[in-house]
Amino acid sequence: MDKDQIAFMSVDEQGRLIESGELSPVDLVQLYLDRIERYDNVLHSWITVAGEQALAATKEAEKEIAAGNYKGPLHGIPFGVKDQMTTKSVRTTMASVIQDNFGPDEDATVVANLKAAGAILLGKNNMHEFGKGSSISFHYGEPKNPWNLEYEASHSSTGSGISVAAGLCSFSIGEDTGGSIRGPAWANGVVGIRPTYGRVSRHGGLMYAWTQDTFGPVTRTVADNALVMEAIAGHDPKDTLTSTRPVPNYQSTLDGDIKGIKLGLVKEMSTGQELHPDVEKSMNDALEVLRSLGAEIEEVSLPKAKYAVPLQMLTSDADGAAIFLENWFRTDWDRFDRGTRTRIGAAALIPAPIYNRAMRGRALVRNEILASFDKYDGLLALMNFIPPMKRGDSVEKLNSQDDVAQRMFKSRRICTYPFSVANVPALSVPTGFTDEDVPMSIQVVSKPYGEETVYRVAHAYEQATDWHSRHPDLEKTVIAAGGTS
Repeated sequence: MDKDQIAFMSVDEQGRLIESGELSPVDLVQLYLDRIERYDNVLHSWITVAGEQALAATKEAEKEIAAGNYKGPLHGIPFGVKDQMTTKSVRTTMASVIQDNFGPDEDATVVANLKAAGAILLGKNNMHEFGKGSSISFHYGEPKNPWNLEYEASHSSTGSGISVAAGLCSFSIGEDTGGSIRGPAWANGVVGIRPTYGRVSRHGGLMYAWTQDTFGPVTRTVADNALVMEAIAGHDPKDTLTSTRPVPNYQSTLDGDIKGIKLGLVKEMSTGQELHPDVEKSMNDALEVLRSLGAEIEEVSLPKAKYAVPLQMLTSDADGAAIFLENWFRTDWDRFDRGTRTRIGAAALIPAPIYNRAMRGRALVRNEILASFDKYDGLLALMNFIPPMKRGDSVEKLNSQDDVAQRMFKSRRICTYPFSVANVPALSVPTGFTDEDVPMSIQVVSKPYGEETVYRVAHAYEQATDWHSRHPDLEKTVIAAGGTS
């Protein structure tokens, strides 16, 4: 088999080959390590690559499989995690020089669950410092979009999106506060879900906003996303906010018919003066595909959704400031990235009564969104009104109040923050490319613990299109740009 073909295979395909003995998990890990060495000195999607540990673990996995102790479809599958989740014997930096030498003594629950399923930890993915999308400096290399190096790869689970899109691992686990899984999935042309709050344990992760943070998979297909979700979801006594609800068999519902399903296209997240022509066409084409599959789609207005942006920023930043003050600000103020320091420092001054009012405001937004599910099985929304921007036009210009950058961030926030505030499942699925080969996506959303509906709709759309089968030509984009030859 062609090595590139194997690298971009779905987790399901790789798992079947490993189970049948046609693919060695050791060879698969080595393939990804070789690709990381060849391409990631330009892409910068990894902070720490745990090559020796991964090879040792996969050799053990190969022995287990040969002995008939096959654990399931993730056995021998290499994965990455956003570098804000603790990993035993592998440093966890939070992408900050402050944590450069932090060596945890236990795995985060999501990592432990994946290892228990036989998956192989390949390393830690790059991110914005402490998960703040407003950070300006990347201490471990500036991440680049594998489709077009001139463009941003979004934030803050940046490395997760890049590494999956570039075929540098089989899947990754990201974290989403206001769009930090969905954004990198959108910009890099892969699938990413923000699960229902409480569906996945957050034990072992740096929680920036305890009332909103979620962990979820970033994958190349919807089916892979459902597969990984089954492995990481469920109650965890170490995270008392996790639900005791049984974890469904998400994969079993993927091929369900969506004929007659009722979907609301959110007006405030699909129309407006900022809507880019390429994004509008991509969205309309996606809607036409869904309608051809039998979905009933009509426009729905959520007028309170616009308030989610200031409410989410105020409450999440205040949550983060409380954590940072307790742990780092008093001792390491000068070592923080300027963007992080400015945003969190200001949030530390928010009075308790203002925070309380903002939390009450969040409840109003959440209730409006939840009420929509009385009529609709799910909602549809853009990921952004405009495509990803060129890297030089992104965060640096945002912090300097540049108009173009402000519009980009504002339009993404209005599309992603409401569902973060509502704590409902929201998945980003690719819908096409701009003329500059930059990906675009839509969101599929449902009620709390409605991941089955989200997966069913997104999978039906994905199977009727071919966007998931397209992959970046790294020899063209990376090697031509000066990568390892």
